Amino acid sequence: MMVFDRRASTVVLSRFVEFPNCLRAGDLLVLNDSRVIPARLHGCKVEGGGRVEILLLRQQERGAWWVLLKPGKRVRAGTRLRFPGQDGSELRAVVGEKADDGRCLLAFDDGVGVLEFAEKHGELPLPPYIARETPDSEDRERYQTVYARVPGSIAAPTAGLHLSPEILAALRGKGVEVASVTLHVGLGTFAPVKAEDVSDHVMHSEEYVVPSATADAVVRAKGEGRRVVAVGTTSLRVLESAARSGGGEVRAGSGSTNLFLHPPATFRVVDVLLTNFHLPRSTLLMLVCAFAAPGSESGREPMLAAYRRAVEAGFRFFSYGDAMLIH
Repeated sequence: MMVFDRRASTVVLSRFVEFPNCLRAGDLLVLNDSRVIPARLHGCKVEGGGRVEILLLRQQERGAWWVLLKPGKRVRAGTRLRFPGQDGSELRAVVGEKADDGRCLLAFDDGVGVLEFAEKHGELPLPPYIARETPDSEDRERYQTVYARVPGSIAAPTAGLHLSPEILAALRGKGVEVASVTLHVGLGTFAPVKAEDVSDHVMHSEEYVVPSATADAVVRAKGEGRRVVAVGTTSLRVLESAARSGGGEVRAGSGSTNLFLHPPATFRVVDVLLTNFHLPRSTLLMLVCAFAAPGSESGREPMLAAYRRAVEAGFRFFSYGDAMLIH
């Protein structure tokens, strides 16, 4: 774990076992309890039998899902698809509307639970840089946080992968309060920024929920001058989105967010961020640069210097990589 002090722009190389020592009694730790679904399904065209693959993204309405479809350009609207299960069951769908960003809308046959089918017969959508043809038997457990509860993500909220039951128990024993939000990780989190001007980049919307108990805990913590610690950029984006829609105060409820935080963004709720190391030109890297110096453009250079130090020290990037604590 790298510990970045944003006031002094200094870094300390540590280990994650020391994470509880970095927090204080009274801190509020906020987790994202979304669970990764086995969202990748392999199938074929009903007519012709050509192979297809889909990645379930988001349910539009009953029986209709936005998906990524391969090979997307060669499969026309109106094409019927079938996805066989290992037990002889089958999922059928018709290709509908296609979006400019590569997504398409599939209408599944009535009476079939898409999520239930995927849980039985789907494949965990591991990131492409994890070099194995299919997920191994341990990925279904390892590519989930220990507190994952609500199915809906296509990728793990990876900062939470560091937390074990033992570390969570140590935090609670120290007097750290723990609460949760839900944000289903979708394309918005990972789509690279291609716009010349970053303010022109548009994030995909992602669904979130703030429970009443969490909203109350955040309001109490802020009112009492205690720190709010977000585990992961997803938890941070939920809290900051909820504050913006709530007139500055986090309120319970559900919604969708396409909040893109980049310098010189300000942060109304989160005081400390636990995150992983992110790719160049990603919205995630821009978020941590903004968090390094809220309200100014000056966070980019010290954060990139910290990243260079991480590379020199052999820190791992990506989903199964190492952690950074920004305080």
